[in-house]
Amino acid sequence: MIGVGMIERYVLRKTLAGLAAALAVVAALVMLIAFVDISKNVGTRTDVGFAQLLFLTVLQAPATILVLTPFIFLFGTLGAFVGLNRRSELIAMRAAGVSAWRFIMPAAVAAFVMGLLTLTLLNPLTSAMSAQFEASRNALMESYLKSAPKGLWLRQGDEKTQVVIRARARDQVEGAVRLRGVSLFVYAVQPDGSLQFAQRIEADEARLEPGFWRLSGVRVAMPGAGAIRSETYTMPSNLDDRTASERFNNPQSIAVWLLPETIKRTEAAGFSSIPFRLRLQQVLATPLLFAAMSVLAAAFSLRLMRLGGLAGLAGAGVTLGFGFFFFNELCGALGKADVLTPAMAAWTPPIVALLAGLTLLCYTEDG
Repeated sequence: MIGVGMIERYVLRKTLAGLAAALAVVAALVMLIAFVDISKNVGTRTDVGFAQLLFLTVLQAPATILVLTPFIFLFGTLGAFVGLNRRSELIAMRAAGVSAWRFIMPAAVAAFVMGLLTLTLLNPLTSAMSAQFEASRNALMESYLKSAPKGLWLRQGDEKTQVVIRARARDQVEGAVRLRGVSLFVYAVQPDGSLQFAQRIEADEARLEPGFWRLSGVRVAMPGAGAIRSETYTMPSNLDDRTASERFNNPQSIAVWLLPETIKRTEAAGFSSIPFRLRLQQVLATPLLFAAMSVLAAAFSLRLMRLGGLAGLAGAGVTLGFGFFFFNELCGALGKADVLTPAMAAWTPPIVALLAGLTLLCYTEDG
């Protein structure tokens, strides 16, 4: 009789081998595409060498690979179980009275554990690498970015005043945020909560100091009055360098452990924290998502084998992957638009995938 743990260890080894092969293929494609993209966007606009382009690629690629990890589990598990089926190993296990639940469980547990490792280790690492990529790319393209037209927006305010800030460009000077080509639209908060336009301030440069903006080359215009020019001007601000900088950051570049604090600071500054809340929930749902993709892939491959569907397995797997990707992106878009709550937008795709896999497995195994 086959040992209790022998089957699980064997299936686990085959699953890990399939995942490694899928990871190698995805990583190679991502690295190649990222290198070509960086060479086009950075290499053609600045004088950089091959080593610098490769360094930027290594910094950028892990974040993209992490986004595609659910598909690695989908296609890796599919490949592993198809291989077991082709060699009639699963048939032999079933003939020996082994339930499908038993040899699918190792893949699901391994995926869940890898999801926990991704949550605790890989996410902070890739976030740090993404932040380093942005800093390194901006440093290399500093001269180009200064002349490139841009539109950057910030907002600050309290119970009395709301200020909308638009800047042509931004940079960091000694760790402080500096904006160039700045327009500030100042609104007074009325007793009924409505906003009344108070003044518009144009400035050549604005630098964020502790507790205030220091403006230079200023023109202040008020309704019904002429413009007043001034070399310098100060405006109170409840922003700090970190909060202001985070408004320009991609939520993916912030480590999961920093997201709760980022959400609090963002809300305290009067900004919408929905992108950060959505990102936090998506990261927390990672272990369940990986396990769901493994269960769905295993159940799907078993069903196709019973139906003699090996010829269409590749096409069916790709269709399944694109279908899940579209559904996940749709939920994410609805979450960013505040149609769905961040928790619902993040947890619905993995729960639906897991329920679909379990339902298909029940139908395949138990009829």
